[in-house]
Amino acid sequence: MAEYVRPRSLEEALAIAGRGAKPLAGCTDLFPATDRPALGGALLDLTGVEGLSGITRTDRGWRIGAVTRWAEVAGAALPPAFDGLRAAAREVGAIQIQNAGTVGGNLCNASPAADGVPPLLTLDARVELASAAGRREMALAEFVTGPRRTALAEGEILTAVIVPEPAGRGAFLKLGARSSLVISIVMAAGRIDVAGGRVAEAAFSVGACSPVAVRLPALEAALAGLPVAEAADRVEAGLVVPALSALSDLRAEAGYRAEASVVLIRRLVAGLTGGAA
Repeated sequence: MAEYVRPRSLEEALAIAGRGAKPLAGCTDLFPATDRPALGGALLDLTGVEGLSGITRTDRGWRIGAVTRWAEVAGAALPPAFDGLRAAAREVGAIQIQNAGTVGGNLCNASPAADGVPPLLTLDARVELASAAGRREMALAEFVTGPRRTALAEGEILTAVIVPEPAGRGAFLKLGARSSLVISIVMAAGRIDVAGGRVAEAAFSVGACSPVAVRLPALEAALAGLPVAEAADRVEAGLVVPALSALSDLRAEAGYRAEASVVLIRRLVAGLTGGAA
C-alpha cells in the first residue's frame, strides 16, 4: 500500500516532498490518468497545509493559494480584470470538479487544454515555488514548458499564484463539441483596459490550440492606442495564427483550430470594447 501523508505545515510538506513523495491536491486529473487500481509510491496531500488556500490582496497585488478550489475562484469578489479567470473557473468540469479541483493542480497538470492557464497569462501571473532549499518565483509563461511538463524541480511545490494589480476587464471563451463538460477545441482569454475611448492596454491568450497556451504579442501591439470602435475589426489571422503551433488531434484539425482561434479572439475584443462580431 502506498504511503499517504497529509501534513498541516508547509515546512513538514517540503521535507516530505524532498524525500520524493508525489504532491497532490484535488486529484481530479491524477486519478483519471492512473491506469492502476491505486496510486503508487509515497503521496503528499497538500489540502491540509495552512496558508496554501484562499485569495488575498497584498502590497504586490493578489495571491491565490495553490490549493484554492475553482469554486472559490468563481465566487470570489475580484476586480473586473479577473472576470476571464472567474469565467474559466465555471468551465472547469462540473460543479463537483470545481469543488475539488485546485488552481495549483490545474497548472501543475499542464494540460494544453487547462482552463486556468489562458486567463492567468493575460493577468501576467507568476508562480511561487518552494522547496526545502528555499523559494523562487517565475512567470507562468515560463513555468508550463509543454504538455504535462513544468519547470518544477525535484522536491519543489507550487505554493501560490501571484497576480500584479491588473487594469481593465477580462473575458474568457471556450469552444467545444458541446456546450458544457467538454475538453476545449480552442479557448481564448482577453483583458482590455480602456482610457479616453482608446485601448490603453490589451492582453490575449489562446489555449488548447498549441502544446502550451500562448500570448498574442503582435495583436496586443496592434490594438494598443486604437479607438475602441475599431478594435474588433483590427483582429485578423496574421496577428493571431503565427503565434500558435496549431495541432491536430481527435477533437479538431490544426486548420480548424487556427481559424476558430481568430473568431474567438474577435468576439472577445468586441465584447470587451462594446462592439459586435
